[in-house]
Amino acid sequence: MTSDIKEFKVSAIENGTVIDHIPSKSVFQVIKILHLDEASDTVLFGNNLESKKYGKKGIIKVSNKFFKKNEINKIGLVAPKATLIVIKDYKVTSKEQVKLPDTIEDIVKCFNPNCITNHEKVSTKFYFIDKEDIKLRCHYCEKITDKKTMIVR
Repeated sequence: MTSDIKEFKVSAIENGTVIDHIPSKSVFQVIKILHLDEASDTVLFGNNLESKKYGKKGIIKVSNKFFKKNEINKIGLVAPKATLIVIKDYKVTSKEQVKLPDTIEDIVKCFNPNCITNHEKVSTKFYFIDKEDIKLRCHYCEKITDKKTMIVR
């Protein structure tokens, strides 16, 4: 007997956040930069899921976690089209696409070994040159960082 069932059900979370529309290649990077591998509450993820809008996507559900601005900025750096869905009492209370600010502070390490931020106790600061392809310019040394050279803390 064959079945045409194509969906896998995961229990709903009572309170927490769902990160949806993550590029499949970025799911584990999002888990790592948010330290979700160290979370004490339930973290569920799916990868290479069918998406009409994106082809393939990833999703992460985190119980009892509501992300702060700097954490949302980290998500945006590796998954700029991700959607954050906040759940309270099993109901969606907000749903919005990640929005990147014009500047990022203390999240990205400058890849230039001669940059002052790599030698002194100076917080990093970057300006977005391109939010779509993720290109940043260091405030101090003016070197351009992109997805290939970016190190997210």
